[in-house]
Amino acid sequence: MNQQLTYKDSGVDIDAGNESVRLIKNFVRSTYRTEVLGDLGGFGGLFALKNYDEPILVAGTDGVGTKLKIAFMLNKHDTIGQDAVAMCVNDIVVQGAEPLFFLDYLAVGKLNPAQVAEIVRGVANACKESGCALIGGETAEMSCFYTDGEYDIAGFAVGVVEKKSLITSARVKVGDILIGLPSSGLHSNGFSLVRKIVFDRMKFTGAEKFDGLEKNLGEELLTPTRLYPATCLPIIREYGEKIHGLVHVTGGGFYDNIPRALPDGLGAKIDADSWRVPKIFKLLQEWGNVPRREMFRTFNCGIGMILIVDADIADEIDGYKIGRVVEGGEISITGGFNHEKFFDGTRRSDFVQRVDCSRRN
Repeated sequence: MNQQLTYKDSGVDIDAGNESVRLIKNFVRSTYRTEVLGDLGGFGGLFALKNYDEPILVAGTDGVGTKLKIAFMLNKHDTIGQDAVAMCVNDIVVQGAEPLFFLDYLAVGKLNPAQVAEIVRGVANACKESGCALIGGETAEMSCFYTDGEYDIAGFAVGVVEKKSLITSARVKVGDILIGLPSSGLHSNGFSLVRKIVFDRMKFTGAEKFDGLEKNLGEELLTPTRLYPATCLPIIREYGEKIHGLVHVTGGGFYDNIPRALPDGLGAKIDADSWRVPKIFKLLQEWGNVPRREMFRTFNCGIGMILIVDADIADEIDGYKIGRVVEGGEISITGGFNHEKFFDGTRRSDFVQRVDCSRRN
């Protein structure tokens, strides 16, 4: 007689899935806004949209990418959830949208409830900091796709903005100033190149320490992506139509992301000596002998979000004045990886100043 088989025999442990839900439900509930209806465990998340005249929903989705490979290598999973949230909510705030709710998709090789709880706790904490509710998610056990201990995570965010307040490129004009907000480090982009440099070429383990880095190398690489809604939304609300555009500096860096916020026929001139770049970028450039243009096209180089603002208010906004909008469709970047002053921030151009870059209250 053939042996009886169960779902667990095929690699799917329903009991472990139920235990994962038990461990995360308090994290999830802690993110709920007053608009959330129902409770954890339904087939769909419910959210009541209130107090808008002409609401425009803005949706975004993204993943963490190959940065996950470093989390697997170091068995450190408490930062990845924030990356998943940040990559989505930072995209939708670019259009002036307030994040309302978030959903995550987590696929694992073998369900480890403690590991799932660690990841989802990071998701929940990032949702709370961004002001959005975690109203749904899916955890899939797929032993035939992922090895034990490995997983993939993707996020989905929905926000809202009044139609009259929607930020597009329509108001951007020559002379507008670009205000750069500091990144927390590499964020979640360029990690295929990072891993090739750090682990394939240099043969590092992640435990190494270097002058200029507050953490060891592995922890530095896993520093989570900064969440920008709590910084950007108050600025947008205060200055309204004086905020002409925003740029989330992700894959493609400066050269590919800034044009997405500009109308046809306009470009930007950037002075890369106007902000202090974290040491990790200099190390990667040296270790990989990465061309200067490639650094600015692959990484955020210390600027994770850019506000394009009317010149009249540029001095009032906390951040680095990194450039201005100009005629023509080119993105021009001067300074940068040509000299050490790029990394201590001592040089200033004739049109760029550094102002207080602390978080706004």
